[in-house]
Amino acid sequence: MTTDQHEFSVVASEEIYEGRVISLRRDTVAMPGGEESVREVVHHPGAVAVVALHDDDDVVLLRQYRHPFGAHLWELPAGLRDADGEPPLETAKRELAEEALLAAERWSLLTTTYSSPGFCDEAVLVYLAEGLSEVERPEGFLVEHEEADMTLDRVPLADAVQRVFDGDIRNAIAVVGLLAAAQVRAGAPRLRPVDAD
Repeated sequence: MTTDQHEFSVVASEEIYEGRVISLRRDTVAMPGGEESVREVVHHPGAVAVVALHDDDDVVLLRQYRHPFGAHLWELPAGLRDADGEPPLETAKRELAEEALLAAERWSLLTTTYSSPGFCDEAVLVYLAEGLSEVERPEGFLVEHEEADMTLDRVPLADAVQRVFDGDIRNAIAVVGLLAAAQVRAGAPRLRPVDAD
């Protein structure tokens, strides 16, 4: 078995659509054997999510309407990396304050996930926030649209994990974050530095 891998290079690229959050482009890619194939790529700015874990192992969950599914989904505090130059950890801290009215003393990077790597370049950094305390909503943050209907709940981490397996929690980032946090609690895996990508 050979270990040489083909260099997948972009031969041509065309922007098809540019929206408020995402854009769509069509890339022509050099394939093994000399052929070319077209790939449509959704560009996304990336996001962060936070497993906010209280000292008693209760976790913060949000219930928010998600239009593509026409349903309210249970999720973690999360948000887009859409503030120019803002480091992802600072985005996570801001989102935790905006959505859950919490701050944390300790932060760890649980994982980085690629939401749909077959067609989208979205990368989500999922953080663990511990040593929680209540804070005021940051000045200038406006609660609007789906967030105006958002509700918060605080549940034991073990119950949240069971809700993943029951099919009650389906948001991929929440699934990954909750299972990763449970593993940290169960076995203390080695985590990457908080400022890793």
